[in-house]
Amino acid sequence: MNSILPYHTTPIQQLSDPVFVNAGIGVFVKREDINHPTVSGNKWWKLKYNVEEAIAQSRHTLLTFGGAYSNHIYATAAAAQVAGLRSIGIIRGEEIKPLNETLSFASAAGMQLYYLSRDTYRRKDEPAFINELTERFGRCHIIPEGGSNELGVAGVAAFAETLPSDFDFIICPVGTGATLAGLIRGRAGKGTLIGVPVLKGGDAWIKEVEAFQPQYANWRLFGDYHFGGYAKSTPQLEMSIRAFAERHGIPTEHIYSAKMFFALYDLAAKGFFKPGANVLALHTGGIRTPQSI
Repeated sequence: MNSILPYHTTPIQQLSDPVFVNAGIGVFVKREDINHPTVSGNKWWKLKYNVEEAIAQSRHTLLTFGGAYSNHIYATAAAAQVAGLRSIGIIRGEEIKPLNETLSFASAAGMQLYYLSRDTYRRKDEPAFINELTERFGRCHIIPEGGSNELGVAGVAAFAETLPSDFDFIICPVGTGATLAGLIRGRAGKGTLIGVPVLKGGDAWIKEVEAFQPQYANWRLFGDYHFGGYAKSTPQLEMSIRAFAERHGIPTEHIYSAKMFFALYDLAAKGFFKPGANVLALHTGGIRTPQSI
């Protein structure tokens, strides 16, 4: 893999489980959670071209946005450190000390953290607000929340093109919609893409996905698996995390991956997938955080 960010080739692992046997389907997981020790999962693909573009344009600082438990903040800080760049994180909400695991890591990796009220943070995509940030911080490469820009989507599309063509379904968690959009674009009409929003109001992401890939319609969202919202969890979800790790030896976290795998099991048990179908679950990585927001 030719990139400024090192990449470790990841396996496709079959999941053997009575639920899938009863449904008559083959289920596999692409272990992108182990593609890099700190810039893992879909974050690697969404940051790859952004980092390369920043360097090409001689912009020596990455500036991005996220909540206090944002995997994207964590990964951007790590990617900047690996690439020899500076980084700035615009964090939603007030500073709370001691810093949690995510922000502690980002700060240790050299990211400067700036906190905004939730009302001000909502302006993050407004051109006038972007101009304010440029005036304050100088000539930065600005990456939207979650890496959701054209470079991020293009990176995921490049990853999707490397996947085997014989999967009838590919399922992934959805935060901002960029990963799903990239998968749809890269698959170019092959199979069905399923997104599992991890936030309330998941249907709102339809417009976000369509904005990046208006060409294909072979995808759908299942918005009933958010477990209360972003970074929220329940005893049922926590139990499924432990059971999945014990059965398959694969760690998950309650923000993204566990919700996607829970949806996969539930859809299989309900007969959503036709017998004989092959399903690929994309493990998008992420770190385990005990708190919820």
